[in-house]
Amino acid sequence: MDREIYLDHAASTPVRPEAREAWLAAAETHHANPTGAHKAARHARRALDDARDVVAAALDRRPAEVVFTSGGSEADNLAIRGVLAARGGTAVCSAGEHHAVLEPVEHAGGATVPLDATGRVAPETLRGVLSEIADVSIVSLIAVNNETGAVNDLPALAAVVRDTAPGALLHTDAVQAVSWIDLAAATVDIDLVSITGHKVGGPIGTGALFVREGIALDAQILGGGQERGRRAGTPDVAGAAAFAAAVEIAVDRRIDEVARLGDLRDRLVAGLVERLGDTAIPTVVTPGDNDSVAAGIAHVMLAGVEAEALLFLLDTEGLRASAASSCSSGAQDPSHVLASMGIDREVAQGSLRLSLGHTSTEADIDAALEIIPAAVGKLVALR
Repeated sequence: MDREIYLDHAASTPVRPEAREAWLAAAETHHANPTGAHKAARHARRALDDARDVVAAALDRRPAEVVFTSGGSEADNLAIRGVLAARGGTAVCSAGEHHAVLEPVEHAGGATVPLDATGRVAPETLRGVLSEIADVSIVSLIAVNNETGAVNDLPALAAVVRDTAPGALLHTDAVQAVSWIDLAAATVDIDLVSITGHKVGGPIGTGALFVREGIALDAQILGGGQERGRRAGTPDVAGAAAFAAAVEIAVDRRIDEVARLGDLRDRLVAGLVERLGDTAIPTVVTPGDNDSVAAGIAHVMLAGVEAEALLFLLDTEGLRASAASSCSSGAQDPSHVLASMGIDREVAQGSLRLSLGHTSTEADIDAALEIIPAAVGKLVALR
């Protein structure tokens, strides 16, 4: 099999060996339902509690605040819809949210906050939107944008929410953030935080919503009293163990990986600018250092190039990437994130997200810098 150059870690990253080992160990040991009363069930419950402790510690939260979910989308829906069901009122989010937040807010008749040209939420823009709504119950602001890698200043935005809508709860979709920022520090003033396993080297189908104690939240999956009545269903002990292992490693290695992958990302972008020359001038969507842009995400737009056609050529050469958000790849409409940033529709059609992760190497960048310019050249020649 030819070597794969995997540059789509922002969509899903390979499972870490430690997470795989944790899953196998738990799956082989804990066959019982952890909500039961017998000895095997109690052992399974202990393993589930151990995983909860690890996940909580990663964000400097209390274990009782952790609600295990099937991933980020469920966690986001539980936060938005659960709070609205319990409290009523109006939901507000940024226009650059993942669809798992944006659609529940829009479905409930909520409001959105435009992005600035850098893809972030400006505090004064947020203040202006909130000041026009009398009954804000929850505000959701993404920590790290899944398409552009833009990092929002959550402490500054939280201060605006507390000042302008003091009764509102604050949620952040931090699915893309665990590997790139000090999430514990960034979310001190955040009431609800969503994370997922498959972005940090855990298994797909795992995740969590942190719910600050004392917050009323109506379960969206009914049929049992699991997760303190906030999410019904037999807990996935093996999945929780693997998820916890991946989160712990991602947090422990974050500083070193940000430095390593930030250097690789910068070399990739600089190399594309140099090698493409006048063929298709790349525009970096979110320039900045590793504090303002996730170290693992390089989002560029290639003038005069159709991203979907480019992705096909890249895929035939073994290079995996995505156009804007992977969740909307194949759609004809350009990214809602880029639209909110004010980027022209035709320009946005040439957007390419190249995302790095824990398995990325120098060789991946070398290969990408050969494959991408060659593929762009073929497309330009057909114009």
